[in-house]
Amino acid sequence: MKVLQVRKTNVAWLVLFIVMLGVSLVGLVASPRDGIFDMDNNHLYANMAWMITATIFVLMMTPGLSFFYGGMVRVKNVISTMLQSFIVMGVVSVIWVVFGFSLAFGDDIWHVIGNPSDFFMFDNVGVSNITSPSQESTQIGLAITTIPLALFALFQMKFAIITPSLITGSFAERVHFAGYLLFMVLWTIVVYCPLAHCTWHPEGLFGLMDVHDYAGGIVVHAASGVAALAGAMFLGKRTSKGHSKPANVPFVLLGAALLWLGWFGFNGGSSLAADGIAISAFLNTNTAAATAMVVWIAMDGMRGHKPSAMGAAIGAVVGLVAITPCAGWVSVGQSICIAFIITVCCNMACSWKSYSHMLDDALDVFPTHGLGGIIGTVLTGIFAYDFFASQNPEMISRAHFFWNHILVLIMVFAYTFIASYALYWITDKIIPMRVSQNNEAIGLDRSQHDETYGGETGIAEDSISLDDWYRKME
Repeated sequence: MKVLQVRKTNVAWLVLFIVMLGVSLVGLVASPRDGIFDMDNNHLYANMAWMITATIFVLMMTPGLSFFYGGMVRVKNVISTMLQSFIVMGVVSVIWVVFGFSLAFGDDIWHVIGNPSDFFMFDNVGVSNITSPSQESTQIGLAITTIPLALFALFQMKFAIITPSLITGSFAERVHFAGYLLFMVLWTIVVYCPLAHCTWHPEGLFGLMDVHDYAGGIVVHAASGVAALAGAMFLGKRTSKGHSKPANVPFVLLGAALLWLGWFGFNGGSSLAADGIAISAFLNTNTAAATAMVVWIAMDGMRGHKPSAMGAAIGAVVGLVAITPCAGWVSVGQSICIAFIITVCCNMACSWKSYSHMLDDALDVFPTHGLGGIIGTVLTGIFAYDFFASQNPEMISRAHFFWNHILVLIMVFAYTFIASYALYWITDKIIPMRVSQNNEAIGLDRSQHDETYGGETGIAEDSISLDDWYRKME
């Protein structure tokens, strides 16, 4: 009787999955045609007000990621995992002001990097100027003439902050904090800034190839996912990962909620104006997240698992990742289809047990962010062509548009993986990246930060000091 009941439950989830499949297919046909691609960018003050708000929203995503990741790890590593994301807000903000913004958006050098001296210490970055000093007629980004350069620089800063934060989930519970900080500094300079320049600077290599990334499918998610893959390979598996339960599932839900809310600024703000594209991105972002959450739960149910808060949270985030590369350039119906396809792929990747046997990507960063960003960019090469063809009558062919996106993905994967692995190796030679077995066993909260969260398992909070614990281990 119990087996029969389980099978009926699986059928119910299968029906839900089929319904979502039908909705996604209908979405491809029933696309709205009511002018959602309005390009009117003339409302200067409205643009500034919206971009200030969007910038705040994007910054909020990093604390949201702290809760999202922090709730997933074991109790003894909650604080360290959250701090790894939180500290990046300080470190990368300083780098960005000193020379990071120059590297990403300064005068073009060989189409791959900016001149580091252009905006050194935010020189020439103000509230009135709208172009770089030596390129008075060149627009930075899609619509920089609609907002002050300082606001554009601040908005882009928040992207530079959250991207390295995403990597931390892959090597959670075993990384040395000082080594991690050094790696993040190097990775931001060597990997993130060149990719941002290639993608979003008007003279960048990818833009010249007619490859487009609306809000970070390549620059943020594919790059961080590939770097996470390299990190999981370099640092190796945890000594005793076992089947431990998440420390705080409500933290995961809270983090997902903050990410979902912040993503409206992440995608909506990437229009750089309060226009129809921003509204389209806003609508598609919410729709994709909702679609992915339902599909993820349905797929878990089809396998016989009970619907879980973790599954709902992860599914929603996967949907947000999925729509990021083309959020402002596709219809709402297409956003449903995109979210459906990518959610199925990411869910299958996370459930592929051979992946966890091969390497220890602790929080499945590559199967969610990496794979989501990669497939999202592929689908951008399919669905976004009509938008750009409508803006440029001399646009390259649909086939060239698609294959250029594939070529760039191969280039980004190769460069990011090789550069990231090399940076792990270099950092490890300076400061060991991985903590000792003793430090890993006691937990990074105590061993790295001398702090604790709640009642930790295995170590009574008030009964033993670090020194006593090490003596006991010896």
